[in-house]
Amino acid sequence: MESLSLRERTRLAVRQQLLDTALALFLKQGYEATTVDEIAAAAGMSKRSFFRYFGSKEDVILGKHERLGEQFVDALRARPLDEPLWTSLRRMFDDVVDYMTDPAQAAGAAELQRVINGSASLRAAYLDRMLGNQSRIAAAARERAHEAGRGWDDADPAPLALVGAAFACLTAANASAAAGGGPLHEALDRAMAAVGPLA
Repeated sequence: MESLSLRERTRLAVRQQLLDTALALFLKQGYEATTVDEIAAAAGMSKRSFFRYFGSKEDVILGKHERLGEQFVDALRARPLDEPLWTSLRRMFDDVVDYMTDPAQAAGAAELQRVINGSASLRAAYLDRMLGNQSRIAAAARERAHEAGRGWDDADPAPLALVGAAFACLTAANASAAAGGGPLHEALDRAMAAVGPLA
């Protein structure tokens, strides 16, 4: 992996500072009640500077989900073409499983999810982005199958159905792990194994 330039590292650090500042305000006073002006002021910058890093207040919380979708697509495309799609989808989740089980990251992820779940408009936008991610991953799965010479036609619902089922397994595994059902990677393996014969 190429090392980031000083400018890129600085930009990422400022974005993280804004995210941390916004998250603290959202948790304290609610997402809808918090303004961009308040976030910028609490971070010690102007509103104009805020918009150099994020396009909107919503983007502070949900921007990473679009980047995550791109990472999923890249991870799927990196898998061997002769590997069953269901196996590739399971492996596609490896990085997010590592992230969600890292104690330093898990607490922040849980707080972000609390903010999303606490706002009807934010939750709707989150679900819309997740559906968009699944559509992009399904398109990558379709391209991958064509490259391997066993493609689906454009009207076949199978790629999107399989990707949706894989995400449902991740959601179920996350709930199971949170309820004490063992490590997330094991819960995800169990969930995907249960659905696997149908995939």
